Amino acid sequence: MVFDYGYFKREVLALTGIDLNSYQEKQMKRRIDFLISKNKIEGYDKYAAALRTDRKKFEEFVNYITINVSEFYRDIPQWKVLEEKALPELISRFGRSLKIWSAACSTGDEPYSLVMALSRHLPLGNIKIFATDLDRQVIAKAKEGIYPEKSILFLPADLKRRYFRQVGEDEFRIANEIKARVEFREHNLLKDAYPTGCHLIVCRNVLIYFTEEAKDRVFRNFYRVLAGGGMLFIGSSEQIMNHREIGYLRKNAFFYQRP
Repeated sequence: MVFDYGYFKREVLALTGIDLNSYQEKQMKRRIDFLISKNKIEGYDKYAAALRTDRKKFEEFVNYITINVSEFYRDIPQWKVLEEKALPELISRFGRSLKIWSAACSTGDEPYSLVMALSRHLPLGNIKIFATDLDRQVIAKAKEGIYPEKSILFLPADLKRRYFRQVGEDEFRIANEIKARVEFREHNLLKDAYPTGCHLIVCRNVLIYFTEEAKDRVFRNFYRVLAGGGMLFIGSSEQIMNHREIGYLRKNAFFYQRP
């Protein structure tokens, strides 16, 4: 039997539910080859066997291939558009109880940023964010709510003062009142059911790692579960090339709306 990359992808799907066929192969294979080399393992078959039996290697693998890079208010100009235009429009249309989904939320920087952005418009008691990621390790870190200073570097100063407390030389803890507004759950964008009736979906700087076919499937699924008038907020390195075909109205470079 030839233990090639195709064999490894099938093993990963069985072990984790992650379909590597939906990720850009050259980029993903390079990341996996790095892990194999780092762990001094010879070949995909032995690495697959190690993932089956070694929990530490398994968690390292899932964390590394899911590419968890995040920070609060990442790309500030886009968050200003969210705060000053998108959120007021959504509140005007749907009222004070918005259904918001932070998809592929990583370590929680994004959903907590959403709570703070909404706090400029609504009482905290009216805010609830549904946040998901396929990596249980980053969800655990998000629930802990402790971040290095670099993660909050671009957070507006008033929000930093109000909602963070320094707990170490380079560590800051987010306020419990913000944490309480976010519900975290494991979710795989490529196979699990999507929450329906969303007024805002935020999925940023994630789909750039997917194949074009996988991106299209996810963007169509987002459209399907958005309420009429609801919006999708994507990342600075992303765009929906066929947004008209799917049915989206392009509000600006990073916001798309279901009519």
